[in-house]
Amino acid sequence: MAGDVPVNIDMIRAAAHRLSGHARQTPLLSSPFLDEIAGRKVLVKAECLQHTGSFKFRGAWSALTALPAKAQGVLAFSSGNHAQGVAYAARCLGLPAVILMPADAPAIKIANTRGLGAEVVLYDRANEDRDALGAALAQARGLELIQPFDHPQVIAGQGTTGLEIAAQARAEGVTNAPVLVCCGGGGLSSGIALALEADAPDMQVRTVEPEGFDDVAQSLAKGAVVTLPLRTGLCDAIVTPAPGKLTWPILRRLCAPGLVVTDAQVLRAMALAYERLKLVLEPGGAVALAAALFQPEALEGDAVIVTASGGNVDRAVFMRALQAGGEDADR
Repeated sequence: MAGDVPVNIDMIRAAAHRLSGHARQTPLLSSPFLDEIAGRKVLVKAECLQHTGSFKFRGAWSALTALPAKAQGVLAFSSGNHAQGVAYAARCLGLPAVILMPADAPAIKIANTRGLGAEVVLYDRANEDRDALGAALAQARGLELIQPFDHPQVIAGQGTTGLEIAAQARAEGVTNAPVLVCCGGGGLSSGIALALEADAPDMQVRTVEPEGFDDVAQSLAKGAVVTLPLRTGLCDAIVTPAPGKLTWPILRRLCAPGLVVTDAQVLRAMALAYERLKLVLEPGGAVALAAALFQPEALEGDAVIVTASGGNVDRAVFMRALQAGGEDADR
């Protein structure tokens, strides 16, 4: 294991053991129509079908089941998917959960988090310091902070996705293909990269981000962390200013150059996922598929694996995607 990052394959395998019987083993899907667009076989790891609609349940369950016995409850901050994962895992385990969410998070994610039994505290992400608010809440209530990506057990939980990808791809006869991962702070990307290093060493992660929010791609190109201004965008689930302190050393060591997609490509990918795979994806969960379909020249080989990492999308945004897909098909 390189550097000071306290995450390794043994932790991922241990997380997989704790997740067994609790997380869904999501399918690896394909469509000849998508293959034709991409010019190669496209295998889609449908984490949008995971509990709470995203891969985040894996990391949440991993972290909560590794808590010390004295833990009185948990605190998380998230724009929605991590919030729901933590809220659901906490409910299943009988733990109180407080979730700090930006007031402009998608309404469905706020409602779902409350519906899962968590206390939601809203904040203004443009004018308030999330980390300071979270630290104050955690101290005042004696809560354990479960960070969205910069937490060893969260990374380990997300890495179980990579163990499944390696086994499922092998069953499909694919042992050498790029693995495109929707990337925010890098928890999923780094976890999958560690799992593939052990179980599918000929597969390499390529992070995918939306244009203008490509801090990881820029960091990988520079070889040092690049921090971008914090803004909101279509792909709200993966908008982060910089890779995490724990995730960055893993990403730098194991990932190939990052890919960047436009909002238009993301909306088209959402429409095609619905039309051809019957999957509902949120924008942040569709960026990897967008790269596979609309940037084939950036890839090598006759197959590509992509994560469809989340499906918690507001109705208006999903309708916008379907309309964009329909307009594209008419041209």
